[in-house]
This record gives sequence, C-alpha cells and structure tokens, in this order.
Amino acid sequence: MAATKTPPKTQIHAVVGSDDGEVKAAARALATKLTPEGGDMACDIVDGAVQYVDDAVAKIHSTIEALLTFPFFGGEKLVWLKSCSFLADDQMGRSESVIEALQRLTETLSGGVPETTRFLLSAVGVDKRRTFYKTLSKVAKVQVFDKLDASKSGWEESAAELVGELARERGLRLAGAASDLFVLSTGGDRRTIVNELEKLELYLGGRHDVTEEDVRLLVSQSAESVVFEIGNAIAARDLPRALDLLDQLLFQGETPVGIMYAAIIPTVRSLLLAKDLMTRHRLSRPGQAFQFGKQLERLPAEAIDHLPRKKDGTVNTYSLGLAAIYADRYRVPELRAALAACLETNIQLVTSSMDAEVALSQLLVKIIAPGGKG
Repeated sequence: MAATKTPPKTQIHAVVGSDDGEVKAAARALATKLTPEGGDMACDIVDGAVQYVDDAVAKIHSTIEALLTFPFFGGEKLVWLKSCSFLADDQMGRSESVIEALQRLTETLSGGVPETTRFLLSAVGVDKRRTFYKTLSKVAKVQVFDKLDASKSGWEESAAELVGELARERGLRLAGAASDLFVLSTGGDRRTIVNELEKLELYLGGRHDVTEEDVRLLVSQSAESVVFEIGNAIAARDLPRALDLLDQLLFQGETPVGIMYAAIIPTVRSLLLAKDLMTRHRLSRPGQAFQFGKQLERLPAEAIDHLPRKKDGTVNTYSLGLAAIYADRYRVPELRAALAACLETNIQLVTSSMDAEVALSQLLVKIIAPGGKG
C-alpha cells in the first residue's frame, strides 16, 4: 500500500493570531486570492463562529465533507473554515468531542484533499500548544498576527522591530529617539502603527528619514508616550521641556505619585544603573537602545545580577539602553543624589500638605539643573 502523501502547502493555508482586525483582513485578502475563476459558486464557506460544542463539531464535519467533495462544475474549489471560535484554550476548545473532530480534520488535511481543492482556515485566539495547531503548522502555510502585550516588560523591543519592518515597507526610516517615541505613541498595535505611518508618509512627501519632531507633530500621543517623553527630557537634562510635560500630565489627570513611579524614579534608576555599568566596565554609548543589550551580553553574570528583570528572567535591556544614550550627561554622585531626592519628594507627597505640582517641579530642578558632563 502506498504511503499517504502530504498535500503541498500551496493547497492549505491558515491565518491565525490574537490581533482580530489583522487576522480578518489578511484572511479576506487571501480568500480573494485563492478563489477560483468560478467565484462564489466555486467556494464553500463554513462559518466557524459558534458558541456550543455540538455546533463546533458540526462545523468541523461540514468542513471535512466540503474538502472531500469535488467541485459541482469541475475545476478548482476553495473551502474556507472562517472565524473559528473553538481552537482556543477554553471549555469548548478542551471538549473531547471537538478534539476528536479536529483530529479527523487533520487526518483529512494530511492526505485526503483533492488536488483541485484549496483550504483556508482563519481563527483568533488559537491555542498553539494543541496537537491540531502543531499538525496544521506542518501541512499548511500559516500566517500569524499576534498583538503585542504592552503590559509585559520588554515589549518595546518587539514593537520597535515591528515598526521598523512596517516602515521599511513604505520606504521610511525611523531611528533613535524618533523610533522610541513612535513605539511608545502607538503602543505596539499593528493597525495604529500602519495608520500613523501612512500619515507620516503623506506628510513627508519624498522625504524618507522620519525625525523626532515629525513624530511629535503628527503621531497621536498616548499617556504612555508623554510619560516616556518626560523621562527622555530628564535623561537629556532638558528642564524646560520636562516642566512643560509635567504640566501636561497633571492637566490630563495623572496623579503626582503615579508620575513619580511611572516616569521620574524609573528614569533616574535606569540612568544610575547604566552610568555605573558604563563606568565600571568601560561600555560605550549606544547609538540606539537595543545595541546596549549586546554589550551587556558580553559581561560576566555577576556584573548584571542586580539589574531589573523581565518575567522570563532576562534583563530588561531596552530601558537601560535608553538611559545609556544620555548617561554621559550625568555624574554618578549626581544620580545618587537624584535618587535620594526622589525618596524625599515621595515622602512629601504622601505625608505633607505641600502642593504636588510644586513638589514635582522642585524635584525636576534638583535632578536636572546642576549640568555638567560625567
């Protein structure tokens, strides 16, 4: 008996991920591309958006039947299992009935699809640990559109890579502070990134290099990006801008203690850590934040044991890299004094009746005003 051959990946396609908008858009575009000349008459679309286990099993069986049925008018055929809701790690996705039905589907895809049939699966919230997805990845051409989780430490590096990739597709170049500000302003959301890049492209005309001022002028700023900007102003020792941004954050309703813990203290701490590392180990000033991580990788483990970590245990090099760009503007004693001033101001904010805006303004002056290079 001859061995069953796996269909080529040009026949089987999947579009999955946590980014609902991108998954749907990419699936629609791919479905249009895969649709045979017969149009709708040559397509079997199975709506996989269901709420109950029995319905999920029925949709899977319908898909298998469609895959094994030759086109009514001959020629090619597209079977699209659309918007599957039963592939996630939830009660329906863990159902034995659903798992068994999916196993039959994988067996069909692995060897029983007619040569004239094309198959497309689209789904949001797929559990990639499951056997079905692992098998699908082997027999199908899979496109994954996942949202970046901006609540996780170190997300900025992945977002910067995505921004760079999408910008290059438009012939745009973002580097240094322009890239950092754009990343924080868009929060790693692909649709927002694309929209803001389109605005920049229209504004720049034939120019390809995007400046920090371009981003500040055109890209809608989130609270996170303003927090980043005040940290950037502290690092750059730009007191007028830091005070203006403080007023902006307070006007937007941010709490003084929140500004302390989200912007001022982390910036001072990162500056001190970066400056200390650069002084002790003769590290060079990076051109971009991510480059500092490559220098840290060359240091012995004991030299970086004290550094902040992400949830996966690796060093959060992005914030240190941002600080390292400006660390030469401070001396170590200044940064130690600045950290002590942060503690003093924090105590004032929670124990005294001193006006919060005055307290934070005075703190920024204490941190930034002395001047001088390290």
